[in-house]
Formats: sequence, C-alpha cells, structure tokens
Amino acid sequence: MTVNLEALASKARWVWAETLRMHRLAPETRVASSLSAVEIFTTLYYGDLLAHNGGDPRWEGRDRLIVSKGHGSISLFPILADRGFFDKAELDRVCQEGSFLGGIPDTIIPGYETINGSLGHGIGVACGMALGLKRKRSSNHIFVVAGDGEFCEGSMWEGVMFAAHHRLDNLTVIIDNNKLCMLDRCENIMTVEPFDRRFEAFGWEARRVDGHDVPALHQALTALKQRGATGRPAVLIADTVKGKGVPELEQDTLCHISTLTAAEIDRATGGER
Repeated sequence: MTVNLEALASKARWVWAETLRMHRLAPETRVASSLSAVEIFTTLYYGDLLAHNGGDPRWEGRDRLIVSKGHGSISLFPILADRGFFDKAELDRVCQEGSFLGGIPDTIIPGYETINGSLGHGIGVACGMALGLKRKRSSNHIFVVAGDGEFCEGSMWEGVMFAAHHRLDNLTVIIDNNKLCMLDRCENIMTVEPFDRRFEAFGWEARRVDGHDVPALHQALTALKQRGATGRPAVLIADTVKGKGVPELEQDTLCHISTLTAAEIDRATGGER
C-alpha cells in the first residue's frame, strides 16, 4: 500500500485543529502535551503502520498502542472517532457528565489498551504484551508513545532493560521529546539526554527524527517496524515542541498546566473550526 504523505500531513493538521476545538469545549484537557504528539499519532493510524479495526477494538490481529503519556493524548480522540472506534458526536461531549472522553483517558474509551493516568508504566506494560505475543508466535507489533519527562521514572528503565534481555524486536518506543515536564525544562529537573546513546547502551536500536515532519516520521517508523528478527527492541526519539503551533504555549515553560482562552485559540487556528 502506498501512503499519500501529503494527505497524511493534511490529516495531521485536522487533528491539530480538532484538539484545540476540544480544548475550547473542555479547558481542563492538557492541550500543550497533546499538540506535541499530533503527528506521531496521525502517522501511526493513517500511515499503514498500526494494524487496527475500529469496529472491533479487541480484534486479535491488531497491533497494540500503549499511550504511556496519557495526559497528553487528547489529540488521539479525534483520530479514534475518525477511524470508527466511536461516534464523532462524542467529541462534542468531551469531559461532560456521561461521556467516556475525559481529561485523563481511560480504558473505557474504545481503542485505548491500558489505563494511562499514572506515568512511567508504559514500557513495562508493553514489555509484557510483547513477550506474550512472541511466545504465541504472533507477528503483531507493540508501539509505545512516551513522554521524555517519564524517563525520570526508574520503572521506565527497568522496562528498557527487560526488553533488551528478552530480545523484544516486536517493540517500538516513540519518545515525544518535547523537552518539558510539568513545571520546568527536563534538563533542569533530571537530564534524560542523550536518549539515543542511553538506549543503545542497553542494546536497543535507536533513531532520531523531527517529530513534526510527517514524511520523516513515516519513513523512520516503517523502517523500524519492518526490521525483521533483529533481536533488538527499537526506539524513535521524536524531537517535538510542546504546544506546537500555538505561540502562547510554545513560549511558556508552564504550558503543561496552561489553559488557552477562546481568543488565543482563534489566533492560532485563524478562526478555523
């Protein structure tokens, strides 16, 4: 299947706009960390990379996506709706009473594999899934989208060691490397770079890419998924900007907990809905 990269980039722009629209409806959503991952989620779901079935979220033949940075995945909501996991009308009810779309996603949302509120568990959960699939001789792949700040957690590095030891080459971790934690820059809290050298030291294959460049993301993820039986898990460090496309967020160290006004959203989107 040939992927139309221009259409893929256009879809990413739609997801970005929908994420801001939902934030207008529900200001409690974590918008800045959701915007940095827009192209990552879009490329996985529309780039012929993540096998899925919106009509059957637990389809046995699916690849698994573990969203480790749960707070920062509001941008996944419109994608799941568009791919048929639930009705698009639900997007208008985000964070309202009776809706399963909350500020912190949960497994009640069709398409989410795990509970994603607490940080630092994504790789560990994915390792268990990857090992189980390997022992079943399944060809399905496991993707993890993790935030760079999560790697201050020791549990993430335990998972890194486990995956290398068990030669989980059916596992790919994508780091949304936006360089900001909740309250400051990562480098001021605990140094997590250089990611590539750290992962390689544990026996992983590591690549780095501009996380907002859809063609580059697609090329790198395709290559990593199609590597074959190398015996090495893979990590893609996607360098991103927290609050991408919204100047008020991009320039704010505390953007993780910032709420945009309707006027700021209008300026960013040019009034598009």
